[in-house]
Amino acid sequence: MSETTTPYDVHRLRELAGELIVNIRELAQAGWTPATSSNFSRRLDDRHAAITVSGRDKGRLKEDDIMVVDFDGAAVGSDHRPSAETRLHTQLYRRFPDIGCILHTHSPTQTIASRLFADAGHVRLEGYELLKAFAGNQTHEMSVDVPVLPNSQDMTELSAQVEALLDAGPMWGYLIDGHGLYAWGRDMAEARRHLEAFEFLLHCELELRRLGARG
Repeated sequence: MSETTTPYDVHRLRELAGELIVNIRELAQAGWTPATSSNFSRRLDDRHAAITVSGRDKGRLKEDDIMVVDFDGAAVGSDHRPSAETRLHTQLYRRFPDIGCILHTHSPTQTIASRLFADAGHVRLEGYELLKAFAGNQTHEMSVDVPVLPNSQDMTELSAQVEALLDAGPMWGYLIDGHGLYAWGRDMAEARRHLEAFEFLLHCELELRRLGARG
């Protein structure tokens, strides 16, 4: 990370890079970032985000493996290549100024759920106490539909589908078929809470299906 003049706060970038590395390492140790999959970001300011460099082992990240992009997804002050899915991060930062952290993982639970519920287009989570883990929810007496989007290499198409879902109502995350989960929050702690809640609830739904309690 260069000390030369940059359009963002270098010291803030280093702080966020350290936070990202620690948290991503924990998620990698949990088996949620196999191979070099997954991508993670933090809002740096009102025009930039700090995001993981493409193709890096998420369990062995260093400070230089965190780069800066603008909200159009272009690299800023770096020759590194950001994730191909950068637009899925920046569209949320651009649309919601209160979103400060986005986490994208590929746990077996998330990927299996995305395949099983792809035809339905969503996973309905209903009646669970842990629904209160999602910001703004005050009761378990509700349901949350987690969207499952078709996988696509066309980020313009995929981000347009996400925009349509965001227009329809509040969301805390979504699945991509055969891929994984996106979750976000105001900061790392809230984003991880949402991510871990989704993981637990999706696991419950898969177990209920395995036990024959779901059709």
